[in-house]
Amino acid sequence: MHVKIKVKVNGMEHVHEVEPRLLLSHFLRDTLRLTGTHIGCDTSGCGACTVHVNGKAVKSCTLLAVQADGCEVLTIEGLSTNGTLHPLQEGFHQEHGLQCGYCTPGMIMTAADLLKNSPKPTEEEIRHALEGNICRCTGYHNIVKSIQYAAERM
Repeated sequence: MHVKIKVKVNGMEHVHEVEPRLLLSHFLRDTLRLTGTHIGCDTSGCGACTVHVNGKAVKSCTLLAVQADGCEVLTIEGLSTNGTLHPLQEGFHQEHGLQCGYCTPGMIMTAADLLKNSPKPTEEEIRHALEGNICRCTGYHNIVKSIQYAAERM
């Protein structure tokens, strides 16, 4: 059995028939081929799959695709505008906020949600916002600096 869903992803409307048990993360990666949304754990522990659903940061491995029916989804691919990097993407590049890069899309999407709600966060607020995202490579220092870089430019 399949269920028809309509989801606006990165400003484009998509209509697909999906299995009711399909996770949003797999829908984005496998159906829409938006592979910037990473799957690191399938248990919501790492945050690599973070996207925005109706303007809020959500771990896409915790949501079924059918639950996103009628929603607007923003992925890392939709963050830049006309080929211009978002200040967070630029910040991660300028401040060396990544090493292997696997956690980076989720970190950036989480940080975008933070900056939308708190445009000038303190270091403590940034670290608190990132508690649901795991980076196995860095000490988070440059990730925090990257977010501060973006906050200064937004």
